[in-house]
Amino acid sequence: MLVGPSGSGKSTLLRCCNRLEVPTSGRVLFGDADVATLDPLRLRRRVGMVFQRPTPFPGTVRENLQVAEPSIADAAGVSVLGQVGLDAVFLDRVATELSGGEAQRVCLARTLVTMPEVVLMDEVTSSVDPAQRFGLEELARSLAATGVAVLWVTHDLAQMRRVADHVLVVIDGQIAHAAHPAEVDVDAPASVRAFLAGETS
Repeated sequence: MLVGPSGSGKSTLLRCCNRLEVPTSGRVLFGDADVATLDPLRLRRRVGMVFQRPTPFPGTVRENLQVAEPSIADAAGVSVLGQVGLDAVFLDRVATELSGGEAQRVCLARTLVTMPEVVLMDEVTSSVDPAQRFGLEELARSLAATGVAVLWVTHDLAQMRRVADHVLVVIDGQIAHAAHPAEVDVDAPASVRAFLAGETS
């Protein structure tokens, strides 16, 4: 999980992971490969991303899922919607008329239909209610348990402690600290301790 003050570079780092942004120096590796050498469309099927603001496409939820996987059958669509806490009736709903929380879960389902190896989540629970938030957190944990890596950006330190297996604290564009969430304040630099104490946001 990536945490840090607003504007510290968390989302930019996430976007570099699937070539939505290109670093001005250094490299981003996916396995042993520099992502700059990989076909962006193929990379994004293997490294899916869900954004802070949901971006449903015009048309039904079924059609949104078909954008990611044109041959998806209704049964598979219902299954992936179930993963994100939506039932079968949503297949025929107009995606752009959904609530913010529903749209966010449809966008996550759209990402999951390609069976990615990594899912990048950028503040995905900022527009959902507490029950939906906990449901998405549980989904992230279940994805990780099945071998799908999840890299999640959050400002919510309580969420970090509930969900994360490992924490990277980003301060001023640099990874300032890395730790297990239970030990994130142990031997942390002063800037990290200030963030964790709520002195910066």
